[in-house]
Amino acid sequence: MSYANAQERYAQLGVDTEDAIQRAVATPVSAHCWQADDVVGLEVHEGATDSGGLAATGNYPGRARTGDEIRADFETAAGMIPGTLRFNLHAMYAETGGKSVDRDELQPEHFATWIDWCEDRGWGMDFNPTCFAHPKAADGLTLAHPRKSIRDFWVRHCIACREIGGAVAKRLGPCVVNIWVPDGQKDATADLIGSRRLLLKSLDSVLEKRVPKVVDTVESKLFGIGVEDSTVGSHEFYLLYAASRGCGLCFDMGHYHPTENIADKVSAALLFLKPLLIHASRGVRWDSDHVTRFNDDLRAVADAVIRSGMTQHVYWATDFFDASINRVAAWVIGLRSVRKALLWALLEPHASAVEAERAGDGTAKLALAELRAELPFAAVWQELCRRADVPTGLAWLDEVRRYEQQVLIARD
Repeated sequence: MSYANAQERYAQLGVDTEDAIQRAVATPVSAHCWQADDVVGLEVHEGATDSGGLAATGNYPGRARTGDEIRADFETAAGMIPGTLRFNLHAMYAETGGKSVDRDELQPEHFATWIDWCEDRGWGMDFNPTCFAHPKAADGLTLAHPRKSIRDFWVRHCIACREIGGAVAKRLGPCVVNIWVPDGQKDATADLIGSRRLLLKSLDSVLEKRVPKVVDTVESKLFGIGVEDSTVGSHEFYLLYAASRGCGLCFDMGHYHPTENIADKVSAALLFLKPLLIHASRGVRWDSDHVTRFNDDLRAVADAVIRSGMTQHVYWATDFFDASINRVAAWVIGLRSVRKALLWALLEPHASAVEAERAGDGTAKLALAELRAELPFAAVWQELCRRADVPTGLAWLDEVRRYEQQVLIARD
């Protein structure tokens, strides 16, 4: 079906496809850097490190090994992703000129190349403390560590990251700084409330000083490898922390029970706290961080955000890592799926569904919900891609294959 015919079909249901395309393209989506290198980072350090319960599986050729390679890979991916982009960086991607700089000593200068790069391309930039993969996180505890000296180290690291976020914001506009820690216990937790008191105190110290244009968010998780019995920073802990402290809350799609979808949480949370940060991810049986797909879960989250009418208070980012497939393709598939979900939600005949619901007409409401599957969404998506000058269908895969043969294979 042509776009003109699709536009007419949607218009019959009161949906403006032009407005939907414009809003879908204008919504920033923050692309995570760690897909490029399997969450290895660029640090110069000594000593054993702990993964924090993260695991990138696979050994597909072409893993990025330097900041330049990460940047080149994402530039290639970005040419196939429609819409407004941001770039999301972890502290472990500091470029220190070959010097060993511990995490509590990081400065904006260690991320100057990243900031310049984003500025040159018109992208915003977001930032994250890296509270894992470090000798002082070897026992799986950081901000809730019983030893004060280690807790203080991680507090200093998070404060440094907020200052780095502030430097980013001065150049590129508001910077989301999201705090996630792996803290928890493997078995038979004895003093969980004690650990949570420590995390509460540490977070208060980290967030004590306001940093202009830094958007602070905190992120929960159900469990991680090695901390199966309890997680200090649970959903309830961070929900209440964010509501009481006035910071933002991150909903990671993979950080809940496999049968639990965050879509239902969006409308509840937005009534009490702002902003929300959505980490688009895909858990398969657990928080496996599979590449995001245009599936029911993602569509439900996009629906919840768009229906809320509070999109200005919601930030979107991706968070997955798959080392078993072409990593550039992983970015393209994952980020296109998020943009696709936003367009899908914006094309919903929502006003008609609300009208039916308020009139008590469940029959019409259910019929409208089913009708969405029959509407010519693909034609509108292809038009969005055409206007953004990115490939449609599988045409982008040819570009990825060329880059793989010309660049990625040579790395191995």
